[in-house]
Amino acid sequence: MTPTHLPGRVAIPSLPEQTRTPPSLTALESFNATPVEQVRQTLLACLHSPHWADRIADHRPYPDVDSLLAASDEAAYDLSPGDLAQALAGETLPVLPEGIYGAAHTAMSAANAAYEAKFGHVFVICLDGLAPNEALDQVLAGIRSRLANDPEEERVVAAEELRRLAKGRLVNAVRGAGNCATSPNGAAPGK
Repeated sequence: MTPTHLPGRVAIPSLPEQTRTPPSLTALESFNATPVEQVRQTLLACLHSPHWADRIADHRPYPDVDSLLAASDEAAYDLSPGDLAQALAGETLPVLPEGIYGAAHTAMSAANAAYEAKFGHVFVICLDGLAPNEALDQVLAGIRSRLANDPEEERVVAAEELRRLAKGRLVNAVRGAGNCATSPNGAAPGK
């Protein structure tokens, strides 16, 4: 006997409610859905400016990551001198890779002290995409070259470096949001 094919749609029994797996949220959807205070803390870890963090958090939901990053740039460009000073005050020197010899730490400390004495804030530089073994040379070269800037020129350069740092940190934080990781100490790896 051959099976009879009936016209129309085939009924597929549905799974009981308790065994259905909810659809997983994308990292951006998770970022958009996270409570505002938790997102704000994540954003403050990206850039130490409450004004910037509030602006990004208040304009959620973002339709895509490019929109989020564009909003981040716009908010960073709009930082007042006071907001910029507050963001710079929350920064620290880039961490040197393990195994760097003592003279390198001394050179870094001396260069940063000269920079801080001239400009009144810690040196900031975005090292995204740079190999760890090139970080020390890049930081020292950056400090030396930027010491030649006048304070207004350096404020513009530092603001641009902060914007780049915030953007890179935000990308990492959004990736971590998909893993429910929004620690101010850094996001969990992965997408």
